[in-house]
Amino acid sequence: MMNNNTNHLDNDTVAMLQNKAITYTLPIVYSLVALISIPGNLFSLWVLCCHIKPRTPSVIFMINLSITDLALASCFPFQIIYHIKGNHWIFGKKVCSLVTVMFYSNMYSSILTMTCISIERYLGVVYPMKLIKWRRKRYAFAACIGIWIILMIALHPLATKDLTYNVQELKIVTCFDVLKRDMLPSMLQWAVFLLTLFVFLFLIPFIVTVACYIGTIRKLVQTSNTHHNRQTTRSIYLAGIVLLVFITCFAPNNFILFVHMINRIFYNKSFYPAYKLTLCLSCLNNCLDPFIYYFASKEFYQKFKQVFGRKVSLSDNMDIRRESLFSARTMSARSMSSGPMEGIEGVKVCLQRQESVF
Repeated sequence: MMNNNTNHLDNDTVAMLQNKAITYTLPIVYSLVALISIPGNLFSLWVLCCHIKPRTPSVIFMINLSITDLALASCFPFQIIYHIKGNHWIFGKKVCSLVTVMFYSNMYSSILTMTCISIERYLGVVYPMKLIKWRRKRYAFAACIGIWIILMIALHPLATKDLTYNVQELKIVTCFDVLKRDMLPSMLQWAVFLLTLFVFLFLIPFIVTVACYIGTIRKLVQTSNTHHNRQTTRSIYLAGIVLLVFITCFAPNNFILFVHMINRIFYNKSFYPAYKLTLCLSCLNNCLDPFIYYFASKEFYQKFKQVFGRKVSLSDNMDIRRESLFSARTMSARSMSSGPMEGIEGVKVCLQRQESVF
């Protein structure tokens, strides 16, 4: 970010734009992420949309996550060319804004979606009967729509402002690497923008996610038996993958961005090279998300085995049957308070379900 609206940059910013570590590292990382994430998320989307019926709330959240990852992957070629050409943007102002919004919407959509998955799992394990009415598909759809509405509002400044900048010293045009202070009208609006990204879109969802998985695992351990031991193991793996994504992919970028912007605004100091390197770390969640599907959905886990030539074991089939019967019993109990016709239909639906708890 610039200190003022002059046409000349300070020496630190010019040095950052000429930093060879960034110029060489980012295209390599983005290329590797694209090669891994595109096939992985296409496969995930195929399984989630075509081979898991009926679609549970968790599956709806996973579909949202997979679509977001593929949308971000479509932006990688623009970023790769940009850095290969020495941080020179050749695609125009509107594409710059689109790519920038896509990068940040992917990260924060992933964070909020993972939080929704953790809450849905927590409610299903700790309050399976009391809060069953909140674990419905329409609420999952509403949550996904709500996530995107929140993101469009929060990222509105990035979508509507010109994020390109003509660097006369280097004869290049940057994209979201140099920002004018007057991109937002006042310091208060800058503060609101930064706090929204860091506190409401990262820190609070992270705390909620950790708390939900701790509560879920504790409940499973308390009710542990032979069958639940398998579920507890899968829940621990799932919690570990989610926490790995938060700590490795999201935390470094969000903390460094927050520190960088505060120091740049008030103390004229920059952490931008470190921020750019952690930004590519945030894209690694595209590669890790399919592992979340693997541990979060029994059906995804089984389809993965089938596609890659591993037979589903008898114990896995028995688990599915137990879970289907459990789902039927849950819906039957619910039907006692909802009327005979609704209850019969609910039992019919649940007898077809193969939803896993973890």
